[in-house]
Amino acid sequence: MKVTDHIQQAKGTLFSFEVLPSLKGKDIQDLYNGIEPLLEFNPSFINVTYHREEFIYKKLSNGLHEKIYTRKRPGTVSICAAIKYKYGIDTVPHLICGGFTKEDTELALLDMHYLGMDNVLALRGDPVKGETHFSPEKSGHANASTMVQQITGMNNGNYLDDDIVEGIPTDFCIGVAGYPEKHFEAQNLKTDLKYLKEKVDAGAHYIVTQMFFDNKKFFAFVDACRKAGIKVPIIPGLKPITTLKHISFLPKTFHIDMPEALADDLEKCKNNDQVKEVGIEWGIQQTKELIAAGVPCIHFYTMGKSDAVKRIVSNSY
Repeated sequence: MKVTDHIQQAKGTLFSFEVLPSLKGKDIQDLYNGIEPLLEFNPSFINVTYHREEFIYKKLSNGLHEKIYTRKRPGTVSICAAIKYKYGIDTVPHLICGGFTKEDTELALLDMHYLGMDNVLALRGDPVKGETHFSPEKSGHANASTMVQQITGMNNGNYLDDDIVEGIPTDFCIGVAGYPEKHFEAQNLKTDLKYLKEKVDAGAHYIVTQMFFDNKKFFAFVDACRKAGIKVPIIPGLKPITTLKHISFLPKTFHIDMPEALADDLEKCKNNDQVKEVGIEWGIQQTKELIAAGVPCIHFYTMGKSDAVKRIVSNSY
């Protein structure tokens, strides 16, 4: 079932969440352990992230170093299939531009289609770890807009192979990312909204946002989207703060601001347990306000740990 169908049929604010693929060498049960505590809240769909290759330097016997590419969290599509058929819950595999040619993209989409998946989240993705700038593959997509165009083309039965004249159309519901505090590479919010509208005009059916901690910024973002002519559903994404590391890591890594009231409370924390309690309470307040505002769904970034999200949802819905 498509994400947009879930939204259209809902009688209130839906609940969904995102998980990470298990680390290579780990059992999938590790992932299930992070999912099962949240099943009691009837998630409408579960997202599974895609992690591109990164490189490491391996020291050789001659003292030189060899650059080796590796992927530490493989299996996005297969994990989505496993979740879908184990729990009967719709899944949303992430698909990124980085590391993919257009042919790779088409093959990944075909795998999803064959496995009965109705949804995909189209993302540009990050640079290779250790590099500062994103570089597309040769004959790959440089941004999510052109990937959305390719997916829309497949939905219309158009494939890369010119010999395929009457291809069977896929029927993906396409999600894209939005940034209430703008993407860090964008010159300003107006420019960022222009790029977002390009993704929607290319065929995206809904938007899910980057995490944020100030609901006012989300509401302002939605208003700006509507004024820019973006009419598709916009799903807010939330992540609870749970560790002292998050206090500096999240703003730096995701280019987001902490509201003064939250920052003041976090400054008083001496350990992770105290931070977690502050983060959960803040998450409850955010979630209740968003539900009261009638958002279509709230999407939680769990990072494979469900306990904080479980407490937030149980005290909010």
